[in-house]
Formats: sequence, C-alpha cells, structure tokens
Amino acid sequence: MSKRNGKPKAKKDKDFSKKIFKILSKDPNKSFNYKQIAAALELTDTQSRNEIIKELKYLASKEKIEETDRGKYRVIAKADYVEGTIDMTSRKTAYFVSNELEDDIFIPTGNLNKALDGDKVKIYIYNRRRGRRPEGEVVEILERAKTDFVGVIDIQKNFAFVSTANPKMYTDIFIPKDKMGNAQNGDVVLVKIEDWPAKADSPFGEVLRVLGRPGEHDTEMHAILAEYGLPYDFPVDVEVFAQKLDTSIQEDEIARRRDMRDVLTFTIDPRDAKDFDDALSFKKLENGHYEIGIHIADVSHYVQEGTILDEEAYNRATSVYLVDRVVPMLPEVLSNFACSLRPQEEKYTFSAVFELNDKADVVNKWFGRTVIYSDQRFAYEEAQHIIESKGNSIPAEISLTGNEYTVGNELKDAVLKLDELAKIMRRKRLANGAIFFDKVEVKFVLNEQAEPVGVYFKEAKDSNHLIEEFMLLANRKVAEFIGKQNKTFVYRIHEEPDMDKLMNLQSVISKFGYSLNFRNKDSISKSLNNLMNEVHGKKEQNLVDTLTIRSMSKARYSTQNIGHYGLAFDYYSHFTSPIRRYPDVMAHRLLQHYLDGGKSADEETYEEKCAHSSDMEYMAAQAERDSIKYMQVKYMIDHQDEEFLGVISGVTEWGIYVEIVSNKCEGMCRIREIKDDYYTFDEKQYALVGEVTHNILQLGDEVYVKVKNADLVKKQLDFTFLGKADNKEQ
Repeated sequence: MSKRNGKPKAKKDKDFSKKIFKILSKDPNKSFNYKQIAAALELTDTQSRNEIIKELKYLASKEKIEETDRGKYRVIAKADYVEGTIDMTSRKTAYFVSNELEDDIFIPTGNLNKALDGDKVKIYIYNRRRGRRPEGEVVEILERAKTDFVGVIDIQKNFAFVSTANPKMYTDIFIPKDKMGNAQNGDVVLVKIEDWPAKADSPFGEVLRVLGRPGEHDTEMHAILAEYGLPYDFPVDVEVFAQKLDTSIQEDEIARRRDMRDVLTFTIDPRDAKDFDDALSFKKLENGHYEIGIHIADVSHYVQEGTILDEEAYNRATSVYLVDRVVPMLPEVLSNFACSLRPQEEKYTFSAVFELNDKADVVNKWFGRTVIYSDQRFAYEEAQHIIESKGNSIPAEISLTGNEYTVGNELKDAVLKLDELAKIMRRKRLANGAIFFDKVEVKFVLNEQAEPVGVYFKEAKDSNHLIEEFMLLANRKVAEFIGKQNKTFVYRIHEEPDMDKLMNLQSVISKFGYSLNFRNKDSISKSLNNLMNEVHGKKEQNLVDTLTIRSMSKARYSTQNIGHYGLAFDYYSHFTSPIRRYPDVMAHRLLQHYLDGGKSADEETYEEKCAHSSDMEYMAAQAERDSIKYMQVKYMIDHQDEEFLGVISGVTEWGIYVEIVSNKCEGMCRIREIKDDYYTFDEKQYALVGEVTHNILQLGDEVYVKVKNADLVKKQLDFTFLGKADNKEQ
C-alpha cells in the first residue's frame, strides 16, 4: 500500500528484504550495488530502485549485510548459533525456522535435546559447506511454546503415563503416583509438564483436570478447548462482577450520547444467533441522500480497563465457535443481554453514521457514542426473501416465529435500498482489486444429544453481503479516520501473497484447466477472482477454494498499517464485533480517546496486545477446525457400509487424502493398502504412480472410497480405496 499522501509509514516489506538478501547470499564473497540487484530482480523503474537503496540501508542497520565500499554491500557471515522455532514433523524429526535464515534447518530426532513443537530454541548448525544439507542441534530451549497437554492416562501400580493424540508430540508424559489427582485408568486428562530431568526419557508432569472418558461428546469438546489453552467456563469472581454491573439505560448517560432511538433500526443475523452486536439504521434525507448508521454494541461502556472483567476478556481475546457450542469472550449477562442489540430494546452503541448518495459515495461521516432502539430483528433468510421477492410478506417456513407476517413498507424499502447500495460498493471493491472468497461452509444438523444426523452447505447470499459491505465500510472509515492522523491504532492487516505459494497454487489448478495471470498485482487479483467464479458449483470447488486461501498470507492485528491486500483497502480495522473480539474493544477505546482530543497511545503496549489477539484468534480457529473434524468422524461412523464418491485433495508419500463430494468429510487411503498396484510417490507430478499399470492418482481425480476406520480420539478417518471413478464406471 502507498506510504505517501499523508498515510502512516508502512512496516518494512519483509518479502522484499528477503529477496534482496537472497541475491546477496548466493555469492557471499561478492559485493553488489543497487543497480546489480535491480537487474537481478528485473526491476527497471526509478521508484523500485529507490526502494532497493532503502532496503539495503535497512538491512545494513540490522547488521544483516555490510557496506564494503560506497554503495556496495555483501552479506555478513552467519554465526553457527541461531535462534528460532521448532516445527516438529509426525516422524519425530523437526525443522528449525528462523527469520535469520533463508532455508529451514533439519533437526534429527537425536538432536532435539528435549525440544518440543513450537518451542523457541537456540541451535548449532552443522554441515554448512556447499553441497551438503545443513543440520542443526538444539543447544538451548529459550521458551516452551506450551506446557499443558491433553491425553489419555495409563495408570500402573506406582506411576502413570499420559500419551497424546497429537502426532507432533513425540513423547509421553510421566506422572508420579502423588500427582495423578482423581484420574482413573483410561481417562482423558489435562496435564502440565513440570520438569524434564537430564537423564529421563520422558518429561514429568501433574494431572490438572480430568476431562472424562474417551469418545464421549463433552469430553472431546472440552479436550479440544484444553489442547489449545482455551477455557470453557468463566471464573466465579468474573461472573459475579458481571452480574453486579448496572445494565439499565440511564437518562444522564443518554444525555451524553447522540440519541438515535427515533431512526428506523434493525438487525440481520443468523437464525440461531443470541448475540447481536451490529444494527443498521436508515433514513432518507431531504437532499435525496441516505443517512445510514452502523451501530455496534458499546461493550467498552461496560468492560472498563483495569477490571477483572477486562482482564478475562483480554486473556480470551475472542469467542470460540465449535460445531455444537459457543465459548463466549464475555459472560452471558453481557454477550446475550446487555450488549446484544435485541429487538424492541434500547441499547448503548458506538456508531459510524454515513451520508451516502445514489452512487454509494460517502458524502459525510460521523463517529461517536449513541443510544438506539431496534425496531426489528431479521434472520438472513427473511432479509433474503425481501430482496428476492421485492415483497413485504414473510412466509411461515422461513420466519423466525414460524408464522407468516407482513413487514412494513418503511422496513422493506430500507432493506431493498441498502441491498442496492451494498451491491454498488461490492462492485467498486472488485474493480479496486479485492478478492472475493465465498467459500462454502459445511454445517451439521445436530439432534438434541448433539449427534450429527445430517450435513448441509451454507453459502453467502445477498443478505449476507449486505451486512458485510456496511460492516466493511465502518471498519475501513474508522481506520482511515485515525490512520490519517498518524496516531496509534489497532489495524487488521493482510500482506501480499508469497509468489512461491501462488506458483504452487498454479501448478495444482492447472491440473483442472485453470490458470493465474502473474503480469502484475492487479492481474493476479483479477485472475484469482476469475478462478473463484469458474470453480463455483464444481466438484473441485472446495479443494480449490481451500488451496487458494492457504496461498494467501494470514490476516493479523498490528499497530503498523500496511493495508489489507485481500480487501484492497489502504486502511482497515476491526470495529464491528466487540462482543466476540477484543481488538474491536480496543478500537472503540482508542477512537473515543482521540475523539476526546487525546494524544497518541503507546504503540509498544498496543502492539503487544495485537500480537496476543492474533495468537488467540489462531488458537480459536484451530479448535474450531478440530471440532469440525471430530464431528465429521462421528458422522461417518454411521455410514461405514456406504460407498462414496470423493476427490483426491492431497497426495503424500504415505497415501492420498480424499474429500467426499457429498459431505466434504476428508480421510486417508494409505499407500500400502491401495491393492490394484504397487504405488510410489512422484514428487514432480505430485502424484502416486503405479509401477505395473502406470496408473496415476493425482489431485482432483475422482475416486470411490469406503470408511475403513473412524477414530474419534485422534479425529481421523481412514478410507478403503475402491478405485478411480472413470475406471469403475466403464
């Protein structure tokens, strides 16, 4: 994103620095000037050359390179000791990852020296001579990534061992007799590693909590949360504190706010939602423009800094959405009641109010605290019906009440006009290079016992996009308002994708007849959007969607604004969901602080909070993914005698992963169990190749499979390979 025109200084482009560093590293004894590097990168414009000069000076300031002569640079010889992170494989070996190194370093099992996955360590690098693969040895564990683990306890006479289902945890944990608590043999438990004596093969630990019996539904859900250090209930003192809050609407507080209770206001949310943290208001102005308010629950009014409630919300940082439950960031008295913008109730809100013309241009804007009254609650299905039918009658089968009802003309006209404006804004974003990922969501139909009895696919429609566009508008304009003042703020940033990842994506999608245009940044964005449109509704859609998303950088929170690549925004923040995201609470506080004339907040403090929020968001996403895997396995247990058509979604040296077309459940066919030939893994083709028949099993091939084994504890499906679809149908 641009660094000029009054915009905040962007964070250093690590990928650009890495490319320059890579060129210098190829010949460490030679010095290069900016012209030689520009030629190597095939950059000819003046701006790019100026950027190279800046990056060279930046790398020199970080002592990564040295200036040997005026304008000439070479790499500084690396020390043999480097700090970084351990990334375990499932084979008890690991790779060492560090920003200081161009490539990852292989760590054999015998060189781990008690380091575990994710640990921050110092290693010594061997075999640095050209032509030999370098290897490392852990010489010091600087910081454990985690000490709490979930596993099944095996109790002996005077001790016990806990083994985990995590393939990256290569050791079991020894539990002395006096540290077993009330665990029974075979229980799923949460344990804490306390020590790892020098001569011990296994670390020593203590049972913190018994989660239940393996395979039981609640046990496995609690185990998923515990594995990622996520809570599933609130401490008593936090609940008591929340219950004592005054959540009534007071006249003196209303007087300090913009009163918008007489403006038509409504919410549009999922049918089963309990927390409504955003509402829209609509009013047609005399000049023909529209005043549209994006009203967000004023969580920061209740969650005051320095309280135990704020501390708990910060520690959680996000609500966690498992298949069968929500683990909220805030206690229910706030998330489902005081802060939830429920129909026919007055609520305190923090609002972004815009004046828009018929072209969806923002003519005017206002930010501040408000009080609103929600006139109506719509489910997405109800709003969608209004948009599609242009009518004001909601049929019983989709209404929230189960009864047919009529929507007033004022509400109907508001929904239709907002949909019209949202579609204009969406077209503008597309033209500006935004990438649209309308990935199909897999949802389970659960019975009263939370057992999966069916699968359905959820796809975003116009009503979803309506809400999305106005939330994006609020998030973007709040970030822009503060960003142009060059004050500390919490941004949601998204870096440009790594070219190597895009090239890997190209190699996969080419097998389906698709391609990307790498000419420039705009052509990449447009071709990615074309790809999303072309695969829509096809058997390979979920696979291509997933691989495309994986090729993107991960969005995160930061005080250093570099823009949002996927949305094509120079400024972007999260402002619209403070009930479920702590960064939004921080954004509200900072916005009010600046509206009150406050000075720029401490950047270092907020950067630390941003990093924590990003980490917790990642943990929550992993937990959600594990809960889906668990439910997929549980669902497939009842379908073990059926044949399924699937698509090969992954190929490895130990087998193929197959995603079932009808329900998106994924499992593995192990290479040794594919009986129609002896198959070997061909890295170049990214395929399994039969030695006798020369049959090829590659990404995207349709195959038939049957469930062989469904492991609820490991959350794994094993399939029996029945044959390729084209062979079987001949």
